[in-house]
Amino acid sequence: MDTEMVDRCKQEETVYEKRIHIINSGGDIICQCLVEYYSTPPESMQPHSKEDGNGINKPPDHWLPITESRKGNSWTATFHLLCSGIGVQTLSLPLALMYLGWFWGILCLFIVFVWQIYTMLLLVDLHESISGTQLTRYSRYLQLSVAAFGVKLGKVLAIFPVMYLSGGSCVMFIITGGGTMKLFYQLLCKDCSSKHPLTTTEWYLVFICLAILVSLFCPNLNSVAFVSFLGAVMAVGYCTILWVVFVTKGKADGVVYDPSKVAASEAGRIRNILYALGIIFLAFRGHNVVLEIQGTMPSTPNRPSSKFMWNGVLASYLIIAMCFFPLASVGYWALGNKIPASGGLLIALSTSLHHHISKAVVGLLYVQVVISCVAAFQIYSMVVYDNLERAYASRTKQKCSKSTSIGIRIFFGGLTFFISVAFPFLPSLGVVIGGIALPLTFGYPCLMWIAIKRPPTKSARWWLNLALGCLGVGLSVLLVVGAVWNLACTGLDANFLHPH
Repeated sequence: MDTEMVDRCKQEETVYEKRIHIINSGGDIICQCLVEYYSTPPESMQPHSKEDGNGINKPPDHWLPITESRKGNSWTATFHLLCSGIGVQTLSLPLALMYLGWFWGILCLFIVFVWQIYTMLLLVDLHESISGTQLTRYSRYLQLSVAAFGVKLGKVLAIFPVMYLSGGSCVMFIITGGGTMKLFYQLLCKDCSSKHPLTTTEWYLVFICLAILVSLFCPNLNSVAFVSFLGAVMAVGYCTILWVVFVTKGKADGVVYDPSKVAASEAGRIRNILYALGIIFLAFRGHNVVLEIQGTMPSTPNRPSSKFMWNGVLASYLIIAMCFFPLASVGYWALGNKIPASGGLLIALSTSLHHHISKAVVGLLYVQVVISCVAAFQIYSMVVYDNLERAYASRTKQKCSKSTSIGIRIFFGGLTFFISVAFPFLPSLGVVIGGIALPLTFGYPCLMWIAIKRPPTKSARWWLNLALGCLGVGLSVLLVVGAVWNLACTGLDANFLHPH
């Protein structure tokens, strides 16, 4: 029997064709079998850094943190999506209902939930395209944006928003996680005799040191799976514990459910509506890491990663719905118009609620918030690490050394720490900051689907995606204007370099 091996290199995987010839005693071929299979090529067979068809200088994928390991599955995708999709912004959802009321609040929450599920489906579908035996994968939001809109426009629309949203999210994690660490310490050591307690800035430093330490043991996105699992459990835990506690304790005294009494004027009412919509839209996040999460999965034309990714999306967002809707409705039912206008339930927990909840439960909630922030920091920061290492590899034509990779992580951690200390009031600007990047979640996926899939013009799917894409971009502008208007009327405690 004679065997012939033919290798064909593709963009990200190698196609091996094995021709097996069965020869009789006379030397004639009596049977020929062709076996074709796909696998990730060994390092020696990977192509060197090169310029791809979209004009992006592209090092081999196995050099970079996002795609260094393609051993993910539906379970790891679920953990990543839960950890990146649930955050402390969820605790502000009852505040949105306070401004919108029961009917409109729940309706808007449901519509936005369905909308972001749809755009996530589009991203999962656009992640890879198959032409015959050729498999092309877009494992980063930037790659997909360039493929859809062209090199110049794609970079303008994607580079700044993706980096800005990922870096900004990490700053928010430091402010929230470090501040919660301080609250936890004060809860445990309320009567401690320490004369020199840590300042808020020092608690930020503790948090970022912990986050960087974890990142040093997680060189790529797939290796963060266990950390994401812990973060997902903690995030689901504090959401569930809170609404269960509210149900157990019952409504607060003198609860009122009247959005008209929150604002004294019609203009104030409009501002509150825009602010509430901003809270709801920004509660659903993580689209800037969806393609990256799917990029950790193996994929072949016969077994595309989209099938496994979609299982992860369905599982994770079923759980997210079980967190968001009960927390929003039960939180509003329990507190009504008494929800703090700044910070939502997290501020209420540290001011008024801790008198009605046991110290152990409050401490557990604080610990869960901190762990969730540390875990989510790893996912969002991985996008920044990947871009920085890509820039390094493109210039040097070689993979980042371990010391360089560590240096990048320390540099980014130091930068985000400095920003969090310099601008500790950024959570008050959450709707303004998040509104700028809103099209990444609700607008661009629809427009990219039209540009890449090219459905028949004026077909139902074409109109749907065009309408949603334009609406997502328009809402971004509207919500930013509304948030700035609200800040102009209510004021901003701009405590530069003085966290408290």
